[in-house]
Amino acid sequence: MTTISVSTNGSRRPSPLRPNSSFAFENPIAPVDDAAVHPILHSGRVAVITGAASGIGAAAAVEFAKLGMKVALADVNEDQLRAAGEEVAKVSGDPSNVLVVPTDVSKIEDVVRFRDRVYEAWGEVAVLMNNAGISSKGTSWDGLDAWHKVFDVNLFGVLNVQQTFVQSMIYQENAAAIINTGSKQGITNPPGNAAYNASKAAVKSLTESLAHELREHPAGNNTTAHLFIPGWTWTGLTGAGKGGEKPAGAWTAQETVLYMIDKFREGKFYILVPDNETRKELDQLRIMWTAGDVAEGRPALSRWHKDYKALFEEYIRDGLAQLD
Repeated sequence: MTTISVSTNGSRRPSPLRPNSSFAFENPIAPVDDAAVHPILHSGRVAVITGAASGIGAAAAVEFAKLGMKVALADVNEDQLRAAGEEVAKVSGDPSNVLVVPTDVSKIEDVVRFRDRVYEAWGEVAVLMNNAGISSKGTSWDGLDAWHKVFDVNLFGVLNVQQTFVQSMIYQENAAAIINTGSKQGITNPPGNAAYNASKAAVKSLTESLAHELREHPAGNNTTAHLFIPGWTWTGLTGAGKGGEKPAGAWTAQETVLYMIDKFREGKFYILVPDNETRKELDQLRIMWTAGDVAEGRPALSRWHKDYKALFEEYIRDGLAQLD
């Protein structure tokens, strides 16, 4: 068992992973049987992916096709989307199992058209991967146009897709899942791009609410929601589109997607993905420190505050030392 603790008596907080503390959670890792037929991820079922023209979305389309799934790809970049669709068709071996629909997820009419094309072609959706996202920069008091642009895609794009697809998915006979792509920046909120961070924090909240509402809905218990939180992944959003070699610390989009699929098979809601620079335990410590800002009344974003930075670094060192 892994434990967490909350200090109430001063400046330095114990490690959330320290044994023998007052709060505890279990995080069992169930074995994955690759030979077993997953009720959702198997041949003949349908995967729908937004933001599918490149990066994580394109990698997910390829991996779902390798499983024998039919794949519907949507993106606003038509040329890249067409190329991605051609690659998926090669992997599939059957072009009729691939549907390419140029779609701007910020426009509800585009999303409705996309849904209609999918259901007209295949009659169901097994996996809905809400992955479209952009990263225009907006600070807390500047860049209002960037804020609208980011929220229109990163939040309202996700919401448009959910509101359009989920009402059909919950009444399907077979099990289904919604996977929303979030970000660690929406949890730990590092300074630098308040607009992007806030949009991804909203996606986290929305996906948590979706998971609860599906559990409680009489027709929804055959459909699950999952928050996919990539690590440092070498994609267009992180510099891959500018050329150059992948940094050693980053994962490829394929590595990130394969990890996501493994954790999805295990039934995880929070799919927190590591990378070559940040191990799972470091992510856990950072997240718990962030939660401690609220619970312990520290200044906002104390991890980057001059009076708390050294305490944070000590907290991380101690936490990791206990695990090594």
